Amino acid sequence: MKVALVTDAWHPQVNGVVRTLDTVVALLRDRGHEILVISPDQYRSIPAPSYPEIRLSFARSRTIGQRIEAFGADAVHLATEGPLCIQARRWCRRKGRPFTTAYHTQFPEYLAKRTRMSPRIFWPYIRWFHQKSEAIMVSTESVRQQLHSENLTHTHHWSRGVDLQNFRADVPPPAEYQHLARPIQLYVGRVAIEKNIEAFLESNQPGSKVVVGDGPALEGLRARYPDVHFAGRQSGRALAGYYAGADVFVFPSKTDTFGLVIIEALACGTPVAAYPVTGPIDILTAKSGAMDGNLDVAIQRALSLDSADCIALGGKYSWDASASQFFEGLVSQYLRLECHMSRRIIAKAIFART
Repeated sequence: MKVALVTDAWHPQVNGVVRTLDTVVALLRDRGHEILVISPDQYRSIPAPSYPEIRLSFARSRTIGQRIEAFGADAVHLATEGPLCIQARRWCRRKGRPFTTAYHTQFPEYLAKRTRMSPRIFWPYIRWFHQKSEAIMVSTESVRQQLHSENLTHTHHWSRGVDLQNFRADVPPPAEYQHLARPIQLYVGRVAIEKNIEAFLESNQPGSKVVVGDGPALEGLRARYPDVHFAGRQSGRALAGYYAGADVFVFPSKTDTFGLVIIEALACGTPVAAYPVTGPIDILTAKSGAMDGNLDVAIQRALSLDSADCIALGGKYSWDASASQFFEGLVSQYLRLECHMSRRIIAKAIFART
């Protein structure tokens, strides 16, 4: 199958959306499918207000559509709700082309954090963007229920995976851990306002706090919390070592729909402390993590959990399964397109005989 993937989130951005798309694209290509990625790095762009790492591209819908047509796409997937995907959606609607979308981020809550406006203001846009898609791909049951409550009922389950060859409990910890007081409490992810990292940094548990990641809030937090160890961006085996050597992984975000870092931590045998929100409530069990409205309580409870239970749960998430679920979500629009083309061919044949 030929799949046109349009996304406003792509390299060099480092986040869960990019990692998910990058991994699934690679797996589908390995299976023999052809993937056309249409992303901001291919067009002139401007930095997003208050978030310069994210580039906003404003290519015309006709320009994007011509690429999709020239590629001969069997399916079109719009991964994000940004300007490139808006233009691709416009072209699809104008041409009568089916397309799928995905709900990767709690977008209304994300924007509310950055604008200090009510999330309800942004829901009409979310409904407009997704309501005409063949299916909205969602990673968890709680996101499915949330979208259903907003009259977006045409959802398709698309979970996430973890690289179990890399994220393991036996990976050596970083050298700096030798000099840190236990318990070591770890955060991994974007260092940005919507991740609610300050809730973790303000927690009162004894021990050491470590933050792995980069982002627009890094320098401000580094200045305000001099006792916190900021390790910067890490990847691969080095990142796995930060997970495996920590005593608890703290996930303070309330705007994620899943949280790849949660299952990476679990695969490394590290229990998770989080708020009882979308993502953690869909992944964690009583044996692998602790959730509470008070993050201190969640951290304290998580520290008593067994790493073997964490490893068992983390091992259930496969990127191969994730890629298969994504592909299954594309099949319906492919069949619809085939049916539409068949009807056109039949109609032309009938017209030619009259």
